Amino acid sequence: MSDARKIGVLVFPGACLLDLAGPLEVFAEANQRGRQYEVQTLSVSGEDVTASMGMRIPVDASAFAAEQFDMVLVAGGEIFPTSPVTAPLVEAARHLSTRTHRLASICTGAFVLGAAGLLSGHTATTHPDHAAELATRHPTITVRTDRSYVKSGTVYSSGCFTAAIDLALALFAEEHGTAEARDVARSLIVFQQRRTHRAPHSELLTGIVPRNIALRELLQHINEDPVGPHTLADLAAYAHMSPRQLSRLFRTELNTTPQKYVESTRFAVAKALVESGHSVAFAAANAGFGTPEALRRSFVTHTGFSPSEYLRQQRPPHRSGHTSLG
Repeated sequence: MSDARKIGVLVFPGACLLDLAGPLEVFAEANQRGRQYEVQTLSVSGEDVTASMGMRIPVDASAFAAEQFDMVLVAGGEIFPTSPVTAPLVEAARHLSTRTHRLASICTGAFVLGAAGLLSGHTATTHPDHAAELATRHPTITVRTDRSYVKSGTVYSSGCFTAAIDLALALFAEEHGTAEARDVARSLIVFQQRRTHRAPHSELLTGIVPRNIALRELLQHINEDPVGPHTLADLAAYAHMSPRQLSRLFRTELNTTPQKYVESTRFAVAKALVESGHSVAFAAANAGFGTPEALRRSFVTHTGFSPSEYLRQQRPPHRSGHTSLG
């Protein structure tokens, strides 16, 4: 396989095997279709490591003895959101960054790249449960949670498992086109570039994880109780700020106003309810709109359609003679 594209995979004790299996299956499937990808597993020492679920991960070489790669994937694991990344692993990531055209983190592998300074000034993503910690630990990273993967220059990052598959498909598409990537996705029975993290969590509406702790807590408060009386005065009191301070913080961190944010939060909740089959009246009452008319106006503002028109737009066209496989 002298013409094979080489993929380096950096692993460590406690790495999550599941997050690696998905993306690597993308390239295995591509090989079945005539493409040539060669995977080399790397660790700091070159010795095998034990995954988080106890299985041994065979290692081909030390990261410091690595050759040139077309891409390097850095595994994730539950260890680093709760503890510092070790110095040897930081150095291994830095070394590999000089040996590859494209560097990518999978899930909490972003903490490894962040500790190595390789995400400074970049936009990145990770597991949504750990996004706030990544933003706090590395303020120079713009952390997003509204995307399954993020490309920032030649550095990539993804969420967990299925999002990592999306990233692998995107990397493959850059080399071989979206049509072939779509065929690989179909073979794996996944949706290319799926919309992930669609639950209407407050921070997901803008995609930016605020660096200000008080603002993060306020967004969680809005999300947990969208029906509440969230006037500017109420929100400012909850955050222990003046209305002017809070409005300035929203503009600086989220590029919006508190009132628009509350309305967007309520719309996300209402839309999810309508899409689930609930009536407009039920969705309006349970999302804080008060009246069905107010929700209908919000639908038109956000989608250009009334709720009923929006649902018709979402339905796939009926094709006679074909049976859906679900």
